[in-house]
Formats: sequence, structure tokens, C-alpha cells
Amino acid sequence: MRVALLTREFPPEVYGGAGVHVEYLARELRSLVDLDVHAFGAARPSPLVTATYQPWSELSSGRPHAAALQTMSVDLAMAAGVEGVDLVHSHTWYANLGGHLAKLLHGMPHVATAHSLEPLRPWKEEQLGGGYRVSSWCERTSFEAADAVIAVSSGMRDDVLAAYPDIDPARVSVIYNGIDAAEYRPDPGSDHIAALGIDPDRPFILFVGRITRQKGVVHLLDALRRLDSDAQVVLLAGAPDTPEIGAEMADGVAALSAVRPGVMWISDMVPRPAVVQLMSRAAVFVCPSVYEPFGLINIEAMACETPVVASAVGGIREIVVPGETGWLVPFESGADPYGSPADPDRFAADLAARIDEVLADPVSAERMGFAGRQRVLEHFAWPGIAAQTVELYRSLVA
Repeated sequence: MRVALLTREFPPEVYGGAGVHVEYLARELRSLVDLDVHAFGAARPSPLVTATYQPWSELSSGRPHAAALQTMSVDLAMAAGVEGVDLVHSHTWYANLGGHLAKLLHGMPHVATAHSLEPLRPWKEEQLGGGYRVSSWCERTSFEAADAVIAVSSGMRDDVLAAYPDIDPARVSVIYNGIDAAEYRPDPGSDHIAALGIDPDRPFILFVGRITRQKGVVHLLDALRRLDSDAQVVLLAGAPDTPEIGAEMADGVAALSAVRPGVMWISDMVPRPAVVQLMSRAAVFVCPSVYEPFGLINIEAMACETPVVASAVGGIREIVVPGETGWLVPFESGADPYGSPADPDRFAADLAARIDEVLADPVSAERMGFAGRQRVLEHFAWPGIAAQTVELYRSLVA
């Protein structure tokens, strides 16, 4: 069986959880099917990448909606480029339309993985303008016509069916995201930490994520001002969605640094071995997301034997076991278009309380970290996930 994966991201151009997912899924699938990867952007060194695509230059402009139109131009080229495969599997709205058009053009089954949902990310209108309505149309059209939709968590499946009630529930399957537990494993070293200017002899709180409304980093900054602990703070945060949220982040870090020492904001891309060491040596990993269909970053931290404090949203509720691998902080969405908590002060206070609780009890934190890695090994390993995916493929290919 010949399968084409359609994706915006593939190494070395990876900036989010969906890109990591495709990277590792492709690595496992290559021994199970005849695999082609079709990606946005420049040529890749990987032999799995059959073709790469650039957007039409005629669509370049400084307008926010240009990105959505450029994406559609790549999808048109992708649909033409996959002729001859048995099945096409698209990831994120960026590539979903390419999969849908390939189904129409070539009569092949289309599988779409739901890593997130456009209707549940209204803050993207701040970034894309009218392009957000275009991206939402691409996703809806593709999902409703797909032969199968893979949800990366049970919570995500519920969201898919709520957002798109015309989809037959029988066509939506849950296959979890995964991790390479041999790569994400405890690293007791300190060379990367020292090189980044972090004191390896003092505990530190770690956040890793893009600067976007979705990741809730502005709420984390509020929580960190309320801590009793004097632990260091390491914010591995870059790629702001808009200049406005980038400026908001800068102001928040400056305000935090004014009231507590040891705040490190690292906005540059950090190599994966350094991220693994940071996760391994952190006293607590914090994920304050306001929306997270799965929450891969939490699995990465758990695989490094670090306790997690995270928002009780989306797929995170299926990853973190309260009191066993970390703590979940209650979250209720407010009425604004950015997914902010209904009571921001309460959310920040609850985050701070759980972070302080972990930092105050290193023995329990160590136990939680060990239990977290065991949970990852039992439920989120890639070989089993790839096998489930191929089983779905075979059910669709005559």
C-alpha cells in the first residue's frame, strides 16, 4: 500500500506539536507501508520526502489573509503531486484541503488527522484577519468529506463532532499522539543548562511553547508573580503569532523580572538535546494552555521524569493523572474571543498554588516524575500508534 502524508511541517522545519507528530509517525510508517511525504517549503534531506511545495509568488503581500491564500495554492499543487498513491493522509488545515482535492481528483481515500480545530481557535482572526474564515472553510470542507478523521484524544473527538455535527461519528477514530521515549528520557547533565545561563544548582520552573493565545503564557506570567517559591523561571518561548502578543510577552517578562530574580526568557530555537536536558532538570514543568487538543509537550516532560502542572483542558486531561504524575488546574473559558479564562485571577492563583505545592515537596515530585515516565511508556509509544494508523488505512483501501 502506497500512502502519501501531506504536511506543512517536516524536519528541519518544525515549529509545533503537529510537525513533531508527522516526523515520528513517518519514521514508524516507513516499515509498514510504501510512504511518501509531501511538505511545504524547501527541499528536505530525508529520503521520505518525495516532494516539497512553495506558495504562488503572485499571492505574496503584507496583508494578514495572504497566508491563507498561499496555503491554498500549495494544496492545489499537492493534490496534483500525489497522483498514483493508494491513500492520502493530511495533517492540519494547512494540508487538509490538499487531501480533499486529491480525493476528488484521483478517487483515493482521504484520512485527516485533527490536531486542533479552527472553530476553537478564534484568536487566530487577530493573526490572519479574513484568512481565518478561509482556513475554517478549508478545514470544514475537508473533514466533512474525509473517509476517516483521526482525533488525537477522546476530548478532541468530542470537539470534532460538536464543531462539525454533519460528520458521521463512525468515521472519527481516536489514535493518540506519541513520543520516542528513547530520545525523550532523563538527562542528568548540565552542559546545555549552563550554556544557557541557568544555575544548575538551583531549582527552576520550565515553560516551553510558542507565544500564542492558545498556550496561555500571559496567564503563566501572572501566576509566577504570585509564587512563594524563589525558584528560577525558564521560559523557552518564541515565534509570536503577532507583534502585539510579542510585545505583551515582553512587557510581562519585564514586569516579572522586576519583582523576582532568576527569570530567563529564551526566544531562540533551542536544539532538541538541550530541550530534553531542560525538561529533565526542571523541578516542575508548566503547561497553562487555554486550548490543547492533545498536549504533546506534557508527554515530553513526563518522559523526562518531570512532574507537570497543566490546565485541565482538551487532551491534557487524558495525559496528566492528578496526584500521580502532576496536577491539573481547573479551567473555564470566558466570553472573550481569545479563549481567556472566565476568572483570570483565580486561574493564575490556582496555577501558582500547584506550582508551589510541587516545589515544596521534592520527594513527591520525584515520585510523580517516575510515574509520569511509566505512563508514557504504557500508553504513548509510537510503534503501537503507527500500527493502529495502518489498520485504519487498510480498512479504507479495497
